Parts: sequence; structure tokens; C-alpha cells
Amino acid sequence: MSKYQHTRGQIRDNAIEALLHDPLFRQRIEQKQKGKGSFRRKEKHNKGQGWEGSDKKASYHCPSSLPLKNRLSGGLFTTRGYSAV
Repeated sequence: MSKYQHTRGQIRDNAIEALLHDPLFRQRIEQKQKGKGSFRRKEKHNKGQGWEGSDKKASYHCPSSLPLKNRLSGGLFTTRGYSAV
């Protein structure tokens, strides 16, 4: 059994009443999981942080279906002598 360190100082008369007014037994409000009132601006333990992409990142990776050889040799978007770049 763990020992709880209460914040009530020296308990003299009624130990049970002193513990009931301690933060351990304070009234808590359960947050809804679904429906009205369930929106949480801050996620618990930052679980939802970084799940959506951001345009403000330092480097942007754009995958291409063209082989690396064509992209480096200037063959990017060239058709019939015209260049799209």
C-alpha cells in the first residue's frame, strides 16, 4: 500500500474530515468523449500533435514518378522540344 502525502499540514482532531478537504478527493468533471461538449482544444498528453501536415516545414519532399536520371539531365516536362520549366 502506498502512503499518500497530504497537504493539510498537521492533522489534530479529525483525520477523515481533513483528508476529505484535501486535493486528493476534490470534485472532478468528466469530459464527454462524443457529441456536444466533447471538443478539446488541447489533447491529453499531446497525442494529436503533428498529425496534420504543415506548409511551414523547413524541407518539402515531393515524390516524383520520373526516374532520377531523367530529372537530373534536364528531361523534366519536355515534349517535342518545348520545355514547361
